[in-house]
Amino acid sequence: MTSTAQLPVEGAFPDLDGASAWLNSGPLTPRGLRGRVVVVQFCTFSCVNWLRTVPYVRAWAGRYRDAGLVVLGVHSPEFPFEHDLDKIRSALAGMGIDHPVAVDNEFAVWRAFDNAYWPALYFIDARGRRRHHHFGEEDYERSELVIQQLLAEAGSVDVDQDLVGLEPVGVALPADWRTLESPETYVGYDRAGGFASPGGLLRDRPRVYVQPNRLELNGWALSGDWTVGPQITTLNEPGGRIVHRFHARDVNLVLGARTAGVPVRFRVRVDGAPPGHGHGIDVDEQGEGTVTEERLYQLVRQNGRIADRTFEITFLDPGAQAYVFTFG
Repeated sequence: MTSTAQLPVEGAFPDLDGASAWLNSGPLTPRGLRGRVVVVQFCTFSCVNWLRTVPYVRAWAGRYRDAGLVVLGVHSPEFPFEHDLDKIRSALAGMGIDHPVAVDNEFAVWRAFDNAYWPALYFIDARGRRRHHHFGEEDYERSELVIQQLLAEAGSVDVDQDLVGLEPVGVALPADWRTLESPETYVGYDRAGGFASPGGLLRDRPRVYVQPNRLELNGWALSGDWTVGPQITTLNEPGGRIVHRFHARDVNLVLGARTAGVPVRFRVRVDGAPPGHGHGIDVDEQGEGTVTEERLYQLVRQNGRIADRTFEITFLDPGAQAYVFTFG
C-alpha cells in the first residue's frame, strides 16, 4: 500500500460556493465534509476520457461509502449543450451516477481548484487537506490505494483491501494506446487542426465545401453545405459529409442536432465500405445510425488489424452538428 509519507499535503479543500446547482444531494461545503475522505472528480458528460473512468469512480463510491468516502463530481461543461441542467441530469442518471455532483457552469469550482483537465481527480483527507491528484485516465490501482490509505488515516477499520475488479465494455473500454496514432480533432474553428478541404474554413457563414482527392493521416475535410462556428459545425443541406484519415481502434464523434427533437440520420463508411463487425455501439453493421441527442457517439470499433484508414460519415438529413472527434 502507498505509505503516508508518499502523500504530501498539496493544499486546502477549496470552496464549493460557485456551483450553480447540485445533483443527488443538497449543497456541500468543505466544512460540512470534514471528517470524511473526499474524492473530487472534474468531468463533462461528452468527454470520452471521463467516460472511460466512470465504472471505476462509480465502483469506489459504492464500495467505500460506508467506510467514510464521499465521491463528489464537478461537472464543468466544455460545449454549450453541456450547460443544460436537464441534459446533465439525464446523462449522469443514464450512467448510474448517484453520488453528489456540483454543476459548475461558470467554472468557479474549476478555478478554485486551479484545475485544467477533464477528467481530474483530487483526493482530500478527513482533515480537509488535498493529499493527492491525478489528471487524465487510468492509474486506477494507485488511486484506489490512496483512498484506502486516507480512510485508514481517518480511523476507518475493516476497509476491504481488495481492489475493485472491473472489465469495462462499450465506450468505457480503455483506449488501445499501443496502436493509437490519431489525436483529438475539433471541427469548430477555435481549435481546428488538420483541415484539408480546398480554401480552408470560412468562419460563421454557410459555404459549400469539397472533399480533397487525398487525405494525409489525421487530416479531415468537409463535403457539402456547412456553417463552421467556434465550437459547432452545422450541416445546412442534406447529404453533407465529414471525412477523416485516422489510425486507431475506435472512432468517436460528439454530435447533436440543430433542432431539438428532430433526429438526423447518418451513414458511416470505413475505406468506402460499411463497418460490418467493426461498427461502434451507435451504428449497425451497415453503418446506419441516428443522432437523437447531444452526446458522444461511438461509430467505429475495429476488431482486426489497426492501420491507416479513411472514415466518412454522411448525414442524410440537414441540421447535424459536429463538435469533436476522439479516438481509442
